Amino acid sequence: MKFADFKQGHVLNAGPVKIHEEEILEFAQKYDPQWFHTDSAAAKTGPYGGLIASGWHTCCIAMRLAADTFLKGSESSGSPGLAYVRWPHPVRPGDELMLQVTILETRTSKSKPNIGIVRWQWQLISASNIEVLDLEATSFFDLTLV
Repeated sequence: MKFADFKQGHVLNAGPVKIHEEEILEFAQKYDPQWFHTDSAAAKTGPYGGLIASGWHTCCIAMRLAADTFLKGSESSGSPGLAYVRWPHPVRPGDELMLQVTILETRTSKSKPNIGIVRWQWQLISASNIEVLDLEATSFFDLTLV
C-alpha cells in the first residue's frame, strides 16, 4: 500500500497465520529464554498452564503480517517508535492469529513535507476472538520514493 491509500478510520486485516510450538521454542531460545517460553514440560506447571510465546515474538508476528500485507511496495521508511504495547493474553501453540489494523491518523510532516506519517493501532486476534497483542505505532513514509 502507498501512503495515500491509508485513510483515517479504515480497518485493515492481514493473516491468518498459525503458530507452531517449534517456532515458539526457536524464537525463545534465541531471544527470550525464559522457562515458560522454552520448556514445554515445566510450563505446564507454571502460571500460564502451558508453553506461551514471548511477547516480543508476538510483536514480530504482527510486524511480518504488516510488512507482507501493508508495507510491501510502500514508501515505508521506518518508525520513531510505539506509544504503547500490551499483551492482554498469551499466544499458545496452535493459535491462529489475524492482524487487525485501525488507521488513527495520517498527515504529512510540518518540518519535512516529503514525509508522510501514519499513526495506527495494531491488534493480533486469535481465531477464538481473543486479543493477544495491542500496540500503537507511528510509521514514516518517504514520499519521494517511487
